Amino acid sequence: MSRINKNVILALLTLTSSAFLLFQLYYYKHYLSAKNGAGLSKSKGSRIGFDGTQWESWFRIAENMGFQCLKIESKDPRLDGIDSLSGTEIPLHYICTLASHAVHLVVFHERSGNYLWHGHLRLKGHIDRKFVPFRKLQFGRYPGAFDRPELQQITIDGLEVLIPKDPMHFLEEIPHSRFIECRYKEARAFFQQYLDDNTVEAMAFRKSAKELLQLAAKTLKKLGVRFWLSSGTCLGWYRQCGIIPYSKDVDLGIFIQDYKPDIISAFQDAGLPLKHKFGKVEDSLELSFQGKDDVKLDIFFFYEETDHMWNGGTQAKTGKKFKYLFPKFTLCWTEFVDMKIRVPCETIEYIEANYGKTWKVPVRTWDWKRSPHNVQPNGVWPVSEWDEVIQLY
Repeated sequence: MSRINKNVILALLTLTSSAFLLFQLYYYKHYLSAKNGAGLSKSKGSRIGFDGTQWESWFRIAENMGFQCLKIESKDPRLDGIDSLSGTEIPLHYICTLASHAVHLVVFHERSGNYLWHGHLRLKGHIDRKFVPFRKLQFGRYPGAFDRPELQQITIDGLEVLIPKDPMHFLEEIPHSRFIECRYKEARAFFQQYLDDNTVEAMAFRKSAKELLQLAAKTLKKLGVRFWLSSGTCLGWYRQCGIIPYSKDVDLGIFIQDYKPDIISAFQDAGLPLKHKFGKVEDSLELSFQGKDDVKLDIFFFYEETDHMWNGGTQAKTGKKFKYLFPKFTLCWTEFVDMKIRVPCETIEYIEANYGKTWKVPVRTWDWKRSPHNVQPNGVWPVSEWDEVIQLY
């Protein structure tokens, strides 16, 4: 790339950097409510960002510099199913070409939980598929979520631009950034059929479960341990975009290869005493911690076989072992209780393995030994090992 082309492109990047940041701050502060992103503020307040006219002015400036530009916009996914807001769109991607060069500008929007989100590069019917080789673009094959980076200013060819202070961390996030949106439209339909439980007890449980999940996430993040929403907590996120009020616990999954011996002590230091420990690292490990208000945290460790994954269960009175089979899955990000948190990418297969085809129907009575569709007997722990594999506190 020649120096003059490089300077033109850098100038375009400098021009857009503050514009995108201001727009996303304005949009999410004044248009989206704090709860589930499902509503609009009644008062727009004073504008601190770029309105439609200013965006068009930016477009014209880029074109006057010799660029041909394409903009990709879409409705905010959190407004899905709200017909009155069907016309509300946000900027997602800008692609500008000059000679044989292309600049792909990705709009990162601030989300609850202090992370950044970018949308899918979905081409509408009228868009020229030959404008650029879209399949070669790094961003946009799917929505992505990133830690909010601390930025630093640097100078390139006399132009001041902002980059992440830890560029390696940002680059390492890219291949693992895939984001799955909560199914807001389906959640609204669910609550039309099954009224939400807004009793004092249900609201208190949701509050305690949210605090427990946030504390668990903070603790595991410090340890560098990957985890995801599992069992009833995963079902609540996928089915109703919230915590199931009658579940009475918080469920997380961890790959056994990510196990660290100091997990127990880290949770105890965080104020969560160990309630029970079943199994061992080599087989059927399960940990349970006691949160406040009788809400407990269950952590299930997953083992990988040739064609499936599984986690174990143990009956304390008899030493019977159980195995819960899941099809193999990978991990994606989502937003839940104001956090960026992982879930299985193959969510529907994961949930149907556990809850069957009728997972949309609430079930208040659940027997962990019989109710799951994927449970099967897995032998009995030898009595000689009970002191190690059945620990109650």
